[in-house]
Amino acid sequence: MRVREQGRRLTRSDVHITADDVIVMFHDMTLDRTTNGHGLISEHKYFGENGLEHVRTLEKPVQQIPRFEELCTLLMKPENRHVKLNVDIKPNNDAERLFRIMGETVRKFPEHEKELAPRLILGLWHPKFIAPAKKYVPSLRRAYIGASPADARRFFWNDCDAFSICFAALVGSEGQRFLREARAANKDVMVWTVNRKDEMIQATKWGVKAILTDYTADLHKLRDEMTGTYAMLVA
Repeated sequence: MRVREQGRRLTRSDVHITADDVIVMFHDMTLDRTTNGHGLISEHKYFGENGLEHVRTLEKPVQQIPRFEELCTLLMKPENRHVKLNVDIKPNNDAERLFRIMGETVRKFPEHEKELAPRLILGLWHPKFIAPAKKYVPSLRRAYIGASPADARRFFWNDCDAFSICFAALVGSEGQRFLREARAANKDVMVWTVNRKDEMIQATKWGVKAILTDYTADLHKLRDEMTGTYAMLVA
């Protein structure tokens, strides 16, 4: 999934850890649904004769399962310095192990604190991840992911500077109040997963920092159309 964020490019992916401590960018915990591999990612090594490096996706274009380190390398290329990565941390992950390995990986890159870490956003679904994230990867941004403005306010407000909220949770009075509070506190709000045109329009009117969608081309086109319409009205 890609995201439109104020003219910048934001991409996101779930992460999992292999048996040999390699962080991979992959949605499912298992390989079976989308690759020619089988079983839990956590039970496989990445490197070696039977490693995940040899597994390929089923749909075209056929691809290798990417490593977190590989993605960081791409982000550090001059032409990609505008791209941010939202790392989706699902509750099944071992927080201590994941963030320790992630910190070791990020620190391999020169000037990581200035050039890489600010563009890596940890999407946290559970408050148990906050302390390990602050311990092992303190320079990475933290964002709450979920469907409850109340939980975001109660458990994540002081330790996160961004909130990725389900679209439906922002429609009512509680969601609108949360948007106002976040704006007043200079905290970013992102909204997911917005695939309908009417919801794209509404999310744009809310002035959220980013809109997560499966249909980025449609969102880009709609944003351009809305910008053009506004320009005509004020001309």
